[in-house]
Amino acid sequence: MAKVVLAMSGGVDSSVAAELLLKEGHDVIGVFMRHGEQSPVAQCSLETKGGSDSLPILGRLDHKQGCCSATDAEDARLVADRLDIPFYALNLEEEFGEIMDYFAEEYFQGRTPNPCIACNNWIKFGKLFDYADSVGAEYVATGHYARLANTPADPTTEPALLMGIDETKDQSYVLFGIEKKRLHRMLLPVGHFHKSEIRKMATNVGLRVAEKKDSQEICFVTTGKHVDFLSPRKKEETSGEIVTTEGEVIGQHDGYERYTIGQRKGLGIAMGEPYFVVKIEPETRRVIIGKKEALATTELTACKTNWLVNVPDSPFDCSVKIRYSSKAVAARATVLPEGRLRVVFENPCYGVAPGQAVVCYDKQQVLGGGWIE
Repeated sequence: MAKVVLAMSGGVDSSVAAELLLKEGHDVIGVFMRHGEQSPVAQCSLETKGGSDSLPILGRLDHKQGCCSATDAEDARLVADRLDIPFYALNLEEEFGEIMDYFAEEYFQGRTPNPCIACNNWIKFGKLFDYADSVGAEYVATGHYARLANTPADPTTEPALLMGIDETKDQSYVLFGIEKKRLHRMLLPVGHFHKSEIRKMATNVGLRVAEKKDSQEICFVTTGKHVDFLSPRKKEETSGEIVTTEGEVIGQHDGYERYTIGQRKGLGIAMGEPYFVVKIEPETRRVIIGKKEALATTELTACKTNWLVNVPDSPFDCSVKIRYSSKAVAARATVLPEGRLRVVFENPCYGVAPGQAVVCYDKQQVLGGGWIE
């Protein structure tokens, strides 16, 4: 069939993706991506199969599940051994450094970043294509829960990016920023299955990761707390006042980068009823809180848009997601000049956070999206 470079994180999804690709007759090369952010714990090394590189094993202080921890690296290698495929570690410390810089800068600007989308755009479906080209591979594959399908009316066009069959695990949102021209060289084998089926497949072929927990943390935040990552990168004072939407100062905070729009827990303020972060003001270092109704938003604008379909030249109805974990809601979108987008919600939407992505869908298909201003 074809030579495929597969991003192997050590989780059950990418591991079963390798098995599915092999069943289809593909020549699979497993790749683990090193980010270079080390936990202050002892290290050992992991010999790669099929090459002379060695991979430092990075432990997590809290043993929570990320996607690039010491356990993940070891699991990825063992899966590659079990399936008898070559396995390499790519040193992408410089590229991950750019993502870490973006992550920190966004928080210090009072925004809420999404490093997983940046990683998909720049690394998994960016730098991995460079690697695939260097080894003569036709495709790059991952274990994302999303699908690719040719349009029946015109199978010669770029494939459509669709939601995964398992809507509870769908990851199409974090793939909206991939360049359209990449779609025909992508493979997403697990998106056609439910998570329970993937775990069963892993058990049936004897993969030790069959019951491994899903990754939930940001891989380079080695303690599991983003504030620990941001603290040594802080260049200016960020502490300030906590203020209500009525302008009443009710407390102090240790840094506005600790908060995100829509946050309720961890405010350290007893109001007698639920209050949420509704605005972050880096220029005044104020965190504004209010009741739920203060979070209601009827429209938003976004920048740096990316489209996986021909860009509509007139307003169009669609459904949109404003966060990875949010439900899609009905809206009307208008493409604006200079790569911008306006979205008007059919009903008020809550928790719209600058820095997150807004992604437009037509039923199951990802149309495109942008970054909320």
